[in-house]
Amino acid sequence: MYRVKVPATTANLGPGFDILGMALDLYNIIEVKETDRGLNIDIEGLGAKELPTDKSNLVYQTMDYLFDKADYRPAGLDIKLINQIPIARGLGSSATIIVGGLVLANTLAGTPFSNDQLLNFAAEIEGHPDNVAPALLGGVVISVITDQEEIIYKKIKAPELKTVVGIPDFKLSTTEAREVLPAQVTFNDAVFNCSRVGLLVSAFMTEDYDLLATCFEDRLHQSYRQDLVPGMGEVIKEAKDDGALAIALSGAGPSIVALTLENEVEVGETIVRVFAQHGIKANYKVAEPNSTGVIVENL
Repeated sequence: MYRVKVPATTANLGPGFDILGMALDLYNIIEVKETDRGLNIDIEGLGAKELPTDKSNLVYQTMDYLFDKADYRPAGLDIKLINQIPIARGLGSSATIIVGGLVLANTLAGTPFSNDQLLNFAAEIEGHPDNVAPALLGGVVISVITDQEEIIYKKIKAPELKTVVGIPDFKLSTTEAREVLPAQVTFNDAVFNCSRVGLLVSAFMTEDYDLLATCFEDRLHQSYRQDLVPGMGEVIKEAKDDGALAIALSGAGPSIVALTLENEVEVGETIVRVFAQHGIKANYKVAEPNSTGVIVENL
């Protein structure tokens, strides 16, 4: 039996739309064992009652995708998912399943594919690399899709900061969050974001965290998505007032991610309180950036 432990991710980090992602020490776990009796899927934890346990399950479909590429076909599989990452909250839950399924299938097939190949497979399935790259590799990952549809990436050290994740009690699909984005943006807004992405990478690499408040500013997606997350603007403002170095929508949302050196409990409680003022129940988790990415074990 093999087990993978795959970290949650927070994508974009403000201005790095579809470019930047960071792994967090919140995890989904997947276990698999080859059998001779077809498919069996058990699910524990978050989403256990709503996720399918047949061949339409994402982890099976992902594994089947790789088995086809590897020309490998197990007689049967016992799969167990232990879900600890909230679904459709902007924390990369689907990316963990895709990465975990690919790594497990690759292991069962005798490891015919490299991590670079797995990343390209994952981005093809997910549609973009910003979540799957840090889930696979850990740390902060900058990803670029070439004209040949290949992923070029660079992993940099994650910041030594606390991450406060505010998690509203409602789902927001990536598809819905993308539908509100404009087909075009202004030249000035493009320059605004490019400058802040460059500064953000530099701030992480040099540990100049005083720059983060400016680095997390964005004009490409957050303002357009604000109406989908009631109270988002006030959450961001008040969390900064209470000590967050930087704060932004996590991926497509609705979760909010804040970086802080201290006051993480105060920042978390502020996020929950302001959401409540807008009629949104929320909770928060304090996490740290994950540097290792996916871990596979032979049990």
